Amino acid sequence: MRKSFIRTSLSNAAVYAIAIFIVIIAMLLGISIGALSIPFSTIIDIFLSQIGMASKHHIPDNLVQIVLAIRLPRVVLAFFVGASLSLAGAAFQGLLKNPLADPYTLGVSSGASVGAVIVLFFHWQWPWLGTFTLPFVSIVFGMATLFLVLLFARKVDRRLSVETIILTGIIFSAFFSALISLMIALTGEELRQIIGWLMGSVAMRGWNYTLMIAPFFLIGSVLLIVNSRELNAFAFGETVAAHIGVNVAKRKLLILTGASLLTGAAVAVSGAIGFVGLVVPHMVRLVIGPNHRLLLPLSLLYGGAFLVLADLAARTIISPRELPIGVITALIGAPLFAYLFLKRKT
Repeated sequence: MRKSFIRTSLSNAAVYAIAIFIVIIAMLLGISIGALSIPFSTIIDIFLSQIGMASKHHIPDNLVQIVLAIRLPRVVLAFFVGASLSLAGAAFQGLLKNPLADPYTLGVSSGASVGAVIVLFFHWQWPWLGTFTLPFVSIVFGMATLFLVLLFARKVDRRLSVETIILTGIIFSAFFSALISLMIALTGEELRQIIGWLMGSVAMRGWNYTLMIAPFFLIGSVLLIVNSRELNAFAFGETVAAHIGVNVAKRKLLILTGASLLTGAAVAVSGAIGFVGLVVPHMVRLVIGPNHRLLLPLSLLYGGAFLVLADLAARTIISPRELPIGVITALIGAPLFAYLFLKRKT
């Protein structure tokens, strides 16, 4: 028994070590590659110089600025967004027992998108928020959407069954999509800005946006990871979960809140980026299985690495122009998910 536990622990440690290594390589590539190529050794020297472990006199100031003020915040933001969407997708799939579930299932993404499009359409910029008006309003709309979805679903079914939540989310998503289409049809010169935001991007955001998503990322991640045991129980059905001592209504609410918080914050700072929360958890599940104690943190790590690499591709494929990152994730994610879905059926 003890030997089996040690083997399992070592195996889990190896799985985490591989994931962390891939994240580090992805982030180094994201910082290194661009109009000006910067060697890994120089990047590491810059990082070490910031904590007093290396001299920075031999490093040109322009390289320090490029790494610390331009590329690093973009890479960190891409990691946070990808990790948020992937972790939320894994939680939604586990809770709803639906392989097609992702962060957009409950309409939270559509609600957050409506908030952002309203800001762009009406040129809102509140004095006490300034440029943060858009992400603030987007997060508020996303969380308000979750509240409305749960309120409506509870009116229909006090047990908040999975089927009721999914159908309610679809209703709200359809309504919000219609609102977005209406505003796009009525818009003038804002059209390009709105369409660009809806396609998703982490360009020109800076450290301010990275710091904005960080607390939501931390709270949402903790809410989901501490409920990983309950997600494992939900895999056997809500009745079985209740019989083994899970407070179904409370845990379901916590998981939905955590996943929606992650989704709303990610959409608020980067726009609508699809397929990350759909495909990455599937890939991780194929490798390590359905145990959410491993699935959730690994989805977080691989989702972050995936979006960092997708952003790298978006800004280098047709350099010096950039593609919207949502285009890259859709081009990669849609065929990959179709393959996984077909393989699952055969």
